Amino acid sequence: QVQLVESGGGLVQPGGSLRLSCAASGFTFSIYAMSWYRQAPGKERELAARISSVGGSTKYADSVKGRFTISGDNAKNTVYLQMNSLKPGDTAMYYCNAQQQFLLRDYWGQGTQVTVSS
Repeated sequence: QVQLVESGGGLVQPGGSLRLSCAASGFTFSIYAMSWYRQAPGKERELAARISSVGGSTKYADSVKGRFTISGDNAKNTVYLQMNSLKPGDTAMYYCNAQQQFLLRDYWGQGTQVTVSS
C-alpha cells in the first residue's frame, strides 16, 4: 500500500521557518522523483520544488528560489522541504508527490497546511 504522509506544517510569522517532511512507503523510494507542490485558496496547484531520483538534482519555482531547499534521505524514505524567510504569499496547502515516469506512477499525499501570518 502506497503512502505519502506529510508533516511539519503550521502557523508561522513572516520571516520565520518551517521544515516539512514526507514519509514514503509502499514503493521503491530511491527511483522516484520527489516533489513538493502547493495550492493556495482560489489558485491552481503549482510546483514548489523537485528533487530527481538519480543524482539528486533540484528544481525550484522562481518564487521560492534562495528560500526553500528540498532534500531526500533514501535510508529513511523521506523527503524534506526546508522553508526559510517565509512570506504571507507562501500560505498554501503543501502536497508531497512521487513520480516515476518510466513506470507511469504518480502518487500524492494528503497535504499539510502552511499559514504565514502575523
